[in-house]
Amino acid sequence: MELKEIAAELVAGCREGRERANLDRLYSQDAVSVEAADQGNGREVRGLAAIHAKHEWWESENEMTGVTVSDPMPHGDDRFAVIFEMEGRDKASGESFAMREVGIYHVADGKIVREEFFYGM
Repeated sequence: MELKEIAAELVAGCREGRERANLDRLYSQDAVSVEAADQGNGREVRGLAAIHAKHEWWESENEMTGVTVSDPMPHGDDRFAVIFEMEGRDKASGESFAMREVGIYHVADGKIVREEFFYGM
């Protein structure tokens, strides 16, 4: 897949609730995911299985009540950014939250090989 195709499918999957299925379709087996801050499991995970586990953890801790996903913003031939605006509820405390983050996705050989997330704490 080309960068524009990968970016468009990642955004469409996020908008349509297909994020988990897209991990297997769009990501390299040895992809790296980096968070802005340690949420209790370290900032960086390596490998598709670890990225799946990160998604499972997020979904077990949070209920999303609203998500807006920007169109992808390409940067050269190997990267693109997406802005996510989310509203949700912490399942343990019941507290609501609003969050805005930027995801930077690096692509090589037709797959996402690295994602980095930027957000305020």
